[in-house]
Amino acid sequence: MYAERSVVRVHRDLKVHTTLYPNPRTSATVILVNGSLATSTSFSQTARYLQPLFNVVLFDQPYQGLSRQHNPGMPLIDKQDEALILLDLIDMFRADHVLAFSWGSVASLLALAQRPERIRSAVISSFSPVLNPAMQGYLDRAQHHLAACDRHAIAELINETIGEHLPSLFKRCNFRHVSSLEEFEYAQMLLHVRQVRELDASQYMSCVSHIDVPLLFVNGEWDRYTSPADARQFAHLAPQSEFATIAHTGHFLEMEHKTALQDVQRAVEGFLLRGRVGQEQPARLAMAG
Repeated sequence: MYAERSVVRVHRDLKVHTTLYPNPRTSATVILVNGSLATSTSFSQTARYLQPLFNVVLFDQPYQGLSRQHNPGMPLIDKQDEALILLDLIDMFRADHVLAFSWGSVASLLALAQRPERIRSAVISSFSPVLNPAMQGYLDRAQHHLAACDRHAIAELINETIGEHLPSLFKRCNFRHVSSLEEFEYAQMLLHVRQVRELDASQYMSCVSHIDVPLLFVNGEWDRYTSPADARQFAHLAPQSEFATIAHTGHFLEMEHKTALQDVQRAVEGFLLRGRVGQEQPARLAMAG
């Protein structure tokens, strides 16, 4: 796909590397927000299926990926900073929709609570408003390994927990990526873990009640860390919410197998193109097979 790449200045005079996949047949734009320790390259499949319908914007946070080299000596930033960065990018690219994955959803929901004028809807995938026992255990171990900057232990932890349903090839790629990050990136992730754990769910997710656009929450049936049942607690917080559960899939959804990719694509495209909230999706999407 043809891509337009640029480095833009955002909140706190930080620099962010962006990639725009333009679609000359539409003015509608979706911006993608990746999870912790990941870069915008993790959205390669998502961008491929969305670009025929939208202009698609990807970006790396200032401390990661292609943005990192442009921000030498930068201070650690928290999720509120990331929300303000996202709001700047929404304005710059005149984005109409947000699609966020995993911990990228925290900053995205904080940004959406500010009610950016152009945003019409958002998809929040592999995220829930509670830290259940499985997630608490994962964060306990992650916090220990991140504080010790134990690269191999961090990579192994991710593969055996939230990445448990990934194919072996993806696990190998994931291990290489996570175990080769800079110390600064581990310190940044450690700050985020501590920030989230210091707040209870009602505090750090209370912002959702201020969001005034339709939200689609997408979770994998087998995801023990951000489970579909936990995600449905957003129904009490988000006035316009829908829920989709992707069958036979864990935390990483469309990366796990081809049918999951097709199911996620169908759910996301249908929601974004509809442009309005409708009836709740069934507990399991009847798309597999």
